[in-house]
Amino acid sequence: MLKASSRALVAFVSVDNMMRLVHHIGIATFIADLARNITEDFAKWDQFDKTPRVGSHSDVGVIELMPTSDGVLYGFKYVNGHPKNMGEGLQTVTAFGVLSDVYSGYPLLLTEMTLLTALRTAAMTAVATKHLAAPGATTMAMIGNGAQSEFQCLAVKAVCGISHVRLYDLDPAATAKCARNLDGLGLHVTQCASPEEAIEGAQVITTATADKDMQTILTDNMVGAGVHINAIGGDCPGKTELHRDIVARAHIFVEYPPQTRIEGEIQQMPADHPVTELWQVITGQTQGRRSAAEVTLFDGVGFAIEDFSALRYVDDRIKDTPYYVDLDLIADPDDPRDLFGMLKRAR
Repeated sequence: MLKASSRALVAFVSVDNMMRLVHHIGIATFIADLARNITEDFAKWDQFDKTPRVGSHSDVGVIELMPTSDGVLYGFKYVNGHPKNMGEGLQTVTAFGVLSDVYSGYPLLLTEMTLLTALRTAAMTAVATKHLAAPGATTMAMIGNGAQSEFQCLAVKAVCGISHVRLYDLDPAATAKCARNLDGLGLHVTQCASPEEAIEGAQVITTATADKDMQTILTDNMVGAGVHINAIGGDCPGKTELHRDIVARAHIFVEYPPQTRIEGEIQQMPADHPVTELWQVITGQTQGRRSAAEVTLFDGVGFAIEDFSALRYVDDRIKDTPYYVDLDLIADPDDPRDLFGMLKRAR
């Protein structure tokens, strides 16, 4: 058996090692670090390749590839979205990702991204909330208490200082699960029986529901002046969470308009409906919230640069740790012209 060269070895982070890495760093610190990485990468927006994710849609879900590069590193994520999976005891979203060296084309990192996507999605929400919510916001309503909800609550606490969360889900068991998981993590948690009860007194509203349909989780009369909304459940064509009237009167912020107009809340609006790109707020090129009474909306669908930020963070943090293994993934013969010879000698 031929021994693999160092160039053939790719760092692999399994689900078990990802969990160990997160606990080693600390969940709140991990999310806050991801938020900083995302902010750094959004600040150099012009350096990145940008394209809407490539999706393969079926009647039951979608499988997508999300690629990008800053010219030095290249990253992509494979991710699915299958709302029906929950009823079959499966995850709605699963993912893995790769980070590669642009100069050689060789992969550097292969990692699970089911957990990492939940963490980076929450970090992205926190980045948006930090830049768009009213100063001094203390209370968030979390509507949709599925797999993403705890991450979302901890992210806005870690990055934005939220101290109270008010939970609501159509399934009371999901709300009880979320409250139980958040117990002892420094948040005051209130379980609510309706979305109206959940948004009472909340300066921030986050919606993260899974149904693949045009939903009206929030109606216009539910959203008062000065509220910031993170609508992160809509992430494919034909799937939204907000009544069109909310979208029409809100100041809307998006990641990448060509993707969000297909997948986000603004798919309900005309193709030229005005939006502001969040990277422009982060870099100070444009204003975020313009008044205390304004309703701001982060129409978040998830963009490849966020995954790139998460991949490079994990690649950096696993160095000199036991939280990865080397995979013999790349054929790398001594003579690059003699791939067949390498195969022949392996007998």
